[in-house]
Amino acid sequence: MIPLHDDIPSARVPVVNYALIVVNVLVFLYELSLGPGIDAFFHQWAVIPRELTHAWPQLRHGVIHLDVWLSVLTAMFLHGGWLHLLGNMLTLWIFGDNVEGQLGHLGYLVFYLAAGILATALQVFVSPLSTLPSLGASGAIAGVLGFYLILFPDARVLTLVPIGFFLTTIRVSALIYLLLWFAMQAIQGIAALAPSQANVGGVAWWAHIGGFLFGLVIGALNRGSHRPPPRNPYADRWYSNR
Repeated sequence: MIPLHDDIPSARVPVVNYALIVVNVLVFLYELSLGPGIDAFFHQWAVIPRELTHAWPQLRHGVIHLDVWLSVLTAMFLHGGWLHLLGNMLTLWIFGDNVEGQLGHLGYLVFYLAAGILATALQVFVSPLSTLPSLGASGAIAGVLGFYLILFPDARVLTLVPIGFFLTTIRVSALIYLLLWFAMQAIQGIAALAPSQANVGGVAWWAHIGGFLFGLVIGALNRGSHRPPPRNPYADRWYSNR
């Protein structure tokens, strides 16, 4: 299912969410300009789990590999292709504005980056010796989804669903949509633990799981200060005409 829209209007202009989307797009356009040099770029700025694993004990002895640790941040703004980028940015556009409305601009930025860092930490913990670059905003966005689930479970999400050779749209509650999304990540993440999948490229499922769980925790901590948002008065009309 591909999300298209939700019925919760933004509580404030989500300038940070807009900025995150713009930065991700600009970085991706720069990636496209690199041509054959993209692999070296990814190895420099994406997370290499094995390098982080080796850098950790040295950090405790005062040896700081700044480039290795910096990659934990820079990897959040890299994408491996158009589908990777567009899928992440669409999800961030739909769900990020409401999370920013709840946390405020600075709080949202800190939360987003923290979710991405913790998502990476879990992925590295699961695959500590992988030499494959790990990159993308998915872990941070998973944190946004976890937060959204706690505070906006009754929101309705218009989703695009393939049925055979045809496409249709359905409305589902955010609770159902996001629980299904997380269940898929968990199933795929467990399957990825098989020895045959070691050091095989693909989706960083455990980064998604880690980010989502972090979002659930932070969402629960903010639930006490949450006020139910007004529903979009045009949502039903928008849905019924499509």
